[in-house]
Amino acid sequence: MYNIINEGSINLKIPKAEKISKEMDVFYNPVMGLNRDISILLLNSINKENMQIADPLAATGVRSIRFLKELSKNKIKNIYINDYNKDAISLIKQNLALNKIQYKNKKIIIKNQDANLFLLNSNGFDYVDIDPFGAPIQFLDSACKRLARDGILAVTATDTSALCGTSPKACLRKYWSVPKKSAIMHETGLRILIRKAQLIAAQYDKALFPIFSYSKEHYMRAFLKNNKGKNKVDRILKQHGYFNNAGPLWLGKLWDKKLTNSIYKNALKNRIFKNNRELVNFLYIIKEESKINAAGFYDLHHICGKNKIRHLQKKEDIINNIKKLGYKASETHFKGEGVRSDISYSELIQIIS
Repeated sequence: MYNIINEGSINLKIPKAEKISKEMDVFYNPVMGLNRDISILLLNSINKENMQIADPLAATGVRSIRFLKELSKNKIKNIYINDYNKDAISLIKQNLALNKIQYKNKKIIIKNQDANLFLLNSNGFDYVDIDPFGAPIQFLDSACKRLARDGILAVTATDTSALCGTSPKACLRKYWSVPKKSAIMHETGLRILIRKAQLIAAQYDKALFPIFSYSKEHYMRAFLKNNKGKNKVDRILKQHGYFNNAGPLWLGKLWDKKLTNSIYKNALKNRIFKNNRELVNFLYIIKEESKINAAGFYDLHHICGKNKIRHLQKKEDIINNIKKLGYKASETHFKGEGVRSDISYSELIQIIS
């Protein structure tokens, strides 16, 4: 049995299911709509056309179909839509037809292969989107091998129990890093994910620089731009280290400030996204965060508990007071009680005491 639903500008035929799980005939998670929204906004915000795009784990085809309908004209040269599940391939074709997209042409290539074999049997891509159910580890090597110069690797991880420290042994096995369950665990987990992708790419003299990254609900997501060259790889590796007793992890920037600003502005101008308050507010906070070059953030509730501060000022007032001292400060999307700033811990305590 199937339902017809709407996401973004498209209609989508999906299997009926009592709950979202990998046991579904063809996987679809409506919560990841925001994930796909941001992918579209990012690709529309970069100065790149005629891209070769790979969707190796396409499932219902929702991401690829939205790309075809919502990316700007001339963005896509070819889009490869792949899934190992034959039922998924049938549903992808039905969903393309449902949205009046002719797919028997050179622009749209549908494949029914194992995701890694699909990638390894291809020539190369300007954009590869790895969005699996669980850990992305098993797909990173083939994705990095087929990522073109200046290409973008988008990677999602939903195994947050490993990355955030609930299952530290799993994190060590999968990501070669020790996590820490703490107030800032979602940021350290995201930085662990980024480092792992960077290490895989480094073997092929590919330097993956984060251009947009975030943590949301049950998953973490990073967009990494490939800069080719040994010296650039060496620069990446020098920015691996330890933070908040977690690591090794990526200590560099999580965002390209200019791109992050463009993504936010494009969301405000786009008829599909501008009325989505959750998305717009989320992007606004990240835009403000991207102005501050500081790893980690301060959890105000944690600090108050540790220092026995009974009355906490409003977060907005604390941010303004930090700025009055000449420091940068903003909310953080990682946690509602968090503040990202380049102020020292001791000076922050003076402000909130």
